[in-house]
Amino acid sequence: MDFSTCDLCDRLKGDTSGALRWLPGSLYRRYGSQARFAGPVATVRCFEDNTQVKAAVEGPGEGRVLVVDGGGSLRRALLGGNLAASAAAQGWAGVLVHGAVRDLAELRAAGLGLLALGHVPMPTERRGQGLAGVPVQLGEVWVRPGDWLYADEDGVLVSDRPLMG
Repeated sequence: MDFSTCDLCDRLKGDTSGALRWLPGSLYRRYGSQARFAGPVATVRCFEDNTQVKAAVEGPGEGRVLVVDGGGSLRRALLGGNLAASAAAQGWAGVLVHGAVRDLAELRAAGLGLLALGHVPMPTERRGQGLAGVPVQLGEVWVRPGDWLYADEDGVLVSDRPLMG
């Protein structure tokens, strides 16, 4: 998918409906090999337990983007090399983690769009906690299942509808 978040913002800057939201590019660090990715959103909310992340990426991605609200924690990695490889194999367009990831070389090799707040070597302990398919709040921005997410080197856009095509 060829797009520029800057071009999309230029086109939609007069839209005051609230349908378009954005996250600053400086908030998330790029860990995947894809410079840009986009798709409809699936969500997980969890804290230092990646049980629901694992369940999501092991299922069909169908070109979607998984948005993981990890509460901003940088103490435990919610996604590593094995789960990134699974996400790519299952057809996920990308993953945005509001938290930490690990296995940096494996993340780059997975062929996946991936953004996260940071990285840490410590894995999670799976306790069966977390929720999938719920609205999540990343800073001041709400992201809901079925929204569309567009990410490139300039930032991340979230819209309640597709912005292209």
